[in-house]
Amino acid sequence: MPSPRHKVVIVGGGFGGLSAAKALGKANVDIVLIDRRNHHLFQPLLYQVATAALSPSEVAWPIRHLLRRQDNVRVLMGTVSGVDTKAKRVLLEDGAQEPFDSLVLATGAQHAYFGHDEWETFAPGLKTVENATAIRRKLLLALEAAERETDDERRKGLLTFTIIGGGPTGVEMAGAIIELGRASIRGQFNTLDPKDLRVVLVEGGERVLSNFDPELSDYTLRALRRMGVEVELGRMVSGIDAQSVRFGDQRIETHTVIWAAGVAASPVVKWLGIEGDRAGRVKVAPDLSVPGLEDVYVIGDVASVTQADGKPVPGVAPAAKQAGKHVARVIKQKLAGRPAEPFRYKHAGDLATIGKSSAVIDFGFTKVKGWPAWWLWGIAHIYFLVETRTRIFITLSWLWIYLTGQRSARLITHGEAASQKPLEEVDEN
Repeated sequence: MPSPRHKVVIVGGGFGGLSAAKALGKANVDIVLIDRRNHHLFQPLLYQVATAALSPSEVAWPIRHLLRRQDNVRVLMGTVSGVDTKAKRVLLEDGAQEPFDSLVLATGAQHAYFGHDEWETFAPGLKTVENATAIRRKLLLALEAAERETDDERRKGLLTFTIIGGGPTGVEMAGAIIELGRASIRGQFNTLDPKDLRVVLVEGGERVLSNFDPELSDYTLRALRRMGVEVELGRMVSGIDAQSVRFGDQRIETHTVIWAAGVAASPVVKWLGIEGDRAGRVKVAPDLSVPGLEDVYVIGDVASVTQADGKPVPGVAPAAKQAGKHVARVIKQKLAGRPAEPFRYKHAGDLATIGKSSAVIDFGFTKVKGWPAWWLWGIAHIYFLVETRTRIFITLSWLWIYLTGQRSARLITHGEAASQKPLEEVDEN
């Protein structure tokens, strides 16, 4: 009787996990991919769902559909609760166990509130489709509530939108909210004026897009301010509640706060019973294996990887995809009796969009900004989408927004009863 094939269990259907599964498509292995959701999410465009430019179905696709032509993979929807490294089993919340010969952990990151987890209630982050649709609903409900509000101070609070964090997500959200608000208000609300809309971006550091070249950071700052975004630099947030944000010696009335300031790794170090770095990431070996644990690999946002030049590998989608392919190659090398190669990350550049016709791109050897960068940014994102049909739909959506300023996904869902509640009482989950 032939011995069973080598079994690879992959936890996480994001960029890293999906990349690893696809790279093992023709290998003589059996693959089980486990994710607590049934879909793969193109996270770089999630902010466009939150700001009504795109629908959730345009940035997320069922994992089973994406792997439908791969005969050696089985997809399970379940929540992992731990890993028995001695027995080589993945433990699920419902009591089930999944044995493995090789394990790839690609569970991504979660929001980090720097010791103030109570802020999450008032300042949701942007990591999932559920986050995006809840934020979209909150933004649109704020406009609806402001239309009916007769108290000037409360109306100002409803029309003030605050983003915490000046990285790519914060910058992109700030520009998109300005455009969403002005496009929604103009000609569609009777008592609101586009100039009443206020967007505040709060960054604890001394510049936005701190990972970019200073020249591009300065350009981004000027572009945001031209759009009307109030940018507060060098300000650490000290408090958030249902109606305000406090930073430095300032307090502003705001009913809508979005968190884009920090992330932490998912609980992989706890599952493995090892010590992580300050962000809770696993310090992996050069081949992305976990030191001291045989046949266990960690990739993506949950891995702490140092390049040959001593610089850390950034937590971006291209890095996760490259790591997924590398781990698949290492597994095949070990099965063939060959030594594993070290991971070498190839950085393609940093990109961020500021509005519907402005962006910045840092390729390292050259820098692009403004309208040309926006077109390059759009082409790059469309190219990396997984489905041809989605590429067509998103291209048409962006073209429509570019020409008219109108966004087609401005729907407030979750029932009529919920939409009639005061804004701070609405359940966003």
